[in-house]
Amino acid sequence: MPVSLTRSALLASALLWPALPAGAQEMETEVAGKNSYVAADFARFAPRTAYDMLVQVPGFAIRSAGQERGLGQASENVLINGQRVANKSGGAIAELQRTAAASVERIDLVEAAQLGIAGLSGQVANVILKSAGKGSGQFEWEPEFRAHYARPRWLSGSITYSDQAGPFDYKLSVNNDAGRGAYGGPALIRDPSGLIFERREQELWSTFEQPKFSLTTGIDGPGSSVGNLTLAYTPYWSRFQDVDRRVRTDGDDRTRITRQRQNGYILDANADFTFAFGPGRLKLIGLRRFEDEPTITTQTTTFDRSQPDEGVRFERDVRISETIGRAEYGFSIGRNSLQLSLERADNRLEQVGRLFLLDTSGSFVEQNFPQGSGIVQERRYEALVTWSRPLSSRLDLQLVGGGEVSRLERVDGDLPARKFFRPKGSVTIGWRPTKAWDVNLKLNRRVGQISFYDFLSQPRLSEDRENAGNPDLVPPQSWEAELEASRNLGAWGKTRLRGYHHWIADIIDIIPIGPAGQGIGNLPKATRAGIEWISTVNLDPLGFRGAKVDATLGLERTRVRDPLTGQKRPISGTQDRWVELSLRHDVPGTDWAWGGSLSHSHNLPSFFLTEVNRVWEGPWWDRLFVEHKDVAGLTVRASVTNLLNARHRQERFVYGGRRNVSPLQFRQSHDQLIGPIFSFSVRGEF
Repeated sequence: MPVSLTRSALLASALLWPALPAGAQEMETEVAGKNSYVAADFARFAPRTAYDMLVQVPGFAIRSAGQERGLGQASENVLINGQRVANKSGGAIAELQRTAAASVERIDLVEAAQLGIAGLSGQVANVILKSAGKGSGQFEWEPEFRAHYARPRWLSGSITYSDQAGPFDYKLSVNNDAGRGAYGGPALIRDPSGLIFERREQELWSTFEQPKFSLTTGIDGPGSSVGNLTLAYTPYWSRFQDVDRRVRTDGDDRTRITRQRQNGYILDANADFTFAFGPGRLKLIGLRRFEDEPTITTQTTTFDRSQPDEGVRFERDVRISETIGRAEYGFSIGRNSLQLSLERADNRLEQVGRLFLLDTSGSFVEQNFPQGSGIVQERRYEALVTWSRPLSSRLDLQLVGGGEVSRLERVDGDLPARKFFRPKGSVTIGWRPTKAWDVNLKLNRRVGQISFYDFLSQPRLSEDRENAGNPDLVPPQSWEAELEASRNLGAWGKTRLRGYHHWIADIIDIIPIGPAGQGIGNLPKATRAGIEWISTVNLDPLGFRGAKVDATLGLERTRVRDPLTGQKRPISGTQDRWVELSLRHDVPGTDWAWGGSLSHSHNLPSFFLTEVNRVWEGPWWDRLFVEHKDVAGLTVRASVTNLLNARHRQERFVYGGRRNVSPLQFRQSHDQLIGPIFSFSVRGEF
């Protein structure tokens, strides 16, 4: 890890810790090496859901489930009743968003090494739920309005109802994850000498609606058996439009319009059943996921001069399926806990891609596009053994060992299937030197995920380029070392510092394909190192009762050898620093709360073979809110975002050919208006 990063993190922590009084009172209950938070600890926030409680846990950052291979090792640092939620439709986070706050008995923060669950590291939140009582529900409505370019968002929200009948409980929910995006303004195109030869006036907007209808059921029994079933149907509709007026110094003015339409749906079904078997417990898991994703992208250019319009259209119909069967068997021998897991996963992508060009008659004519269609599939088997043992009252050890065997192929091609064996495993040590301190060290061997889309050609019309298909793509692998230390600050809150270093093989990046093409492929190796400091500081000891500050600071350095120049550079599209500060004040003796947040991130460029492109929004994002927790029994909040006028920015350098041997052709720069964003939310129970 770079010395400068380490010093920065230590300095940040040192600024906070010495100021704390030695006799500060603990806000939470200490229970056998874990911090426990009960409903009373969250009362001032008037939470409506279990998720509302979780986000207020001091110094804890939720890590949502990533797009991991199969169900495999856990990646989400949230458990429910001591169990990971093994599905791919939102995981524990989505489940807690549908769970009433009244159902939460407590939230425990536990070091991952104390758990017999492979893949977890650092602090883990275990949300303990009560047995379901009488039927209840909760709802939220959150419209949003933008001052410029975008259409209003009216239908964002959710409604959930849960009840119990004997040993069965069920939960019905509808949640619309709606989104709006927009910006507009000038873009300047300069020649290599810096002279402007084209001015663009751009207006871009997007809309997204994704209602999710889900049914979750559970059965308690017979005996100690527990079962769960989740069914979900998620249709979605997406629209995108980019109108780009171009005024050139040579008089060849034009207007380019890019439109995209996507109407698809996702079907999810997963079930699990846990029961006593021999000396331990056996958990069987089944998952089936299917997605239909038809997309049509059309781009037309009209010229002010009397020349024919130009245009291109790409139609893509994609069907994606995933089927997983998994078995986990856990048992104890003395102080040793063992878990054996076996998993089979079948993944498949079928794509039909069609490319059309606009002819002089104004009709789109289909072109030969052989690499735009195909079938990619993978069959994978994974076996892992997890051993956990407390070495002392303050020290825990977890060892995970195993591997995966996979078969990857283009079904429609004449290339032979490729077979792989990759070892996987980890060593995790959890240490609690005092009641106030938790330290976690993890060494991990990880196999990453790949996108089957990258095996086939994918035109990027709005970006004026095409990624060629790459049948030789393989999943990346990495060795990862992470050290995390957290300190309970008593009445002042909690602070946590995490450092990591990853050594990556076969990293995914843009590579040359053929004599002139490019696409997603593998580079031999890369490194990623960074630190992240997360703290919650309560301001009550300073006399600012009911107020707290949450802070996140991060630094990261990545390195990969560029496939064209041979020089080391950052990994494409990463961030090398970020900061987020938020203040919340629950006014004592009232139902009012107010606050705000401020965030900044520094995005690094993406490196293509013929261009270098950096896109970001900022420099700072801000948000202010005011909330009343009891308006006729409802929680009402009004907020405004981007009063500091964060803008959409882009710096793009395009070369005449491959950038290592070709001169700069032009430079494109954007400084475009986003404007303020107003939102309103109403939340309640029934």
